[in-house]
Amino acid sequence: MHLSRIDLNLFVVFDAIYAEGSVTRAAQRLSLTQPALSHALARLRGMFGDPLFERQGNAMVPTPMARRLIEPVRHALRGFEVTLGGLAVFDPATSERQFNLAVRDVLEATVLPPLAAMLADSAPRISLAAVKVERREIAAELAAGTLDAAIDVMLPLADEIRRERLLIDKTVVVVRDGHPRIRRKLDLDAYLAEEHILASSRRHGPGLEDFELGRLGLQRRIRLRCQHYYAACRVVAQTDLLLTMPERYARAANQQTGNRILPFPADMPPFDVYLYWHGNVDEDPASLWLRQQMRRAAGAGTARRGMRSAVAGRGATRPA
Repeated sequence: MHLSRIDLNLFVVFDAIYAEGSVTRAAQRLSLTQPALSHALARLRGMFGDPLFERQGNAMVPTPMARRLIEPVRHALRGFEVTLGGLAVFDPATSERQFNLAVRDVLEATVLPPLAAMLADSAPRISLAAVKVERREIAAELAAGTLDAAIDVMLPLADEIRRERLLIDKTVVVVRDGHPRIRRKLDLDAYLAEEHILASSRRHGPGLEDFELGRLGLQRRIRLRCQHYYAACRVVAQTDLLLTMPERYARAANQQTGNRILPFPADMPPFDVYLYWHGNVDEDPASLWLRQQMRRAAGAGTARRGMRSAVAGRGATRPA
């Protein structure tokens, strides 16, 4: 199949249908009529000898061949965008671009508010989409251009994925105000004597704090396991259970609960949080601007104070 015989616009159509899961929504996204998009899909099917998408209810579900094609197609399209984008001046004051960020919920509550506030002033027409992406998919989505950047702990990614330490956080313990056994200070014996909440997206397994306690030959009793720190903070406010979590999110999530935030009573390595992007956008003006804004957001308010007080160069923790 010679490139000169291929209409490259068909791959834009393929990407839009794959992303939207609907011919109608893909047509709206590309400002095309639905018959025109259906005709383009028919040409794609003929080109590859495969249906590419099969209707299941109201959704267009990709076939195995489409799933194999999407990453190289998106990578190629992203290459064109970067090349053409490098020829133009990126003006955040007038740009209507949407940036897609992979952010875990623990970091979303601390990074997005200052980032959105800054963009409201300097880039009023730019939009953000913060999404949850499986860690094993981050590199592929950055390469394909479906993600512009990601914020997470240290991850074992290939060299083409660039990284920069964005902020450092530490571990704290959240306890309700008026707890009958815990006052202003919390030592290790008192911590272990209480029952605990573990917030984790995983069904099984210990938390990071349990790994560190295990190094000391210690173990705590988990009374409740839940998915989100915010829900766990609400439980703390109504029980005597203790919650161990990152400090920045603890301060954001507990503004309305009245819970107290105390230092973790044992040595814990800090949370090193990294900003990730693909090497093919190293010099892309839009990506350079976005990364600058994310650095500023990470350094705003309590985050900046936390970075000044943290010890630089400590190793990254294991992913939660």
